[in-house]
Amino acid sequence: MDGAQARKAADWLASAAPDPRACRWAWERDPNGVALLPAGRRWDVAITDGTLGRTALAVLVRLAGRPGPVLATAGETRLGWLVPPGTGRYWVATGVRTAGSGSWIAVPHPGRRPRGIRWLVPPDGSGRLTDPALLESALHEAVALRHDDFRGFDV
Repeated sequence: MDGAQARKAADWLASAAPDPRACRWAWERDPNGVALLPAGRRWDVAITDGTLGRTALAVLVRLAGRPGPVLATAGETRLGWLVPPGTGRYWVATGVRTAGSGSWIAVPHPGRRPRGIRWLVPPDGSGRLTDPALLESALHEAVALRHDDFRGFDV
């Protein structure tokens, strides 16, 4: 991501903050370039297991091209998918947690490479989010693909 893209993405992310300037200041001040932002304003976050999430990401890319922004924890044990606001109120999929209105999430600056949480798919600044219906379909397919890995084994 070049500097102009990173600035555009950072501006879009910071627009979710109650005070965008304070968000930018937090990104600059934190050695890892991470700030806390409220979910539920510009996006909700659907949180998946990392292994399942990486498989679902591959499925989504195949189905629809580039998804919306995706966060990964250190070690990619969890993925956080930015989805439209309000999604968390209605999401009922087993094994997927959501963060919506009233939740805060750690968000790295899109132009930096922090050691902890990082962007697996960085925002592009356009406001594009992952379609929840496509994410749900990709997660179902990912589960089926993982199930196929175990066929032929006696348990």
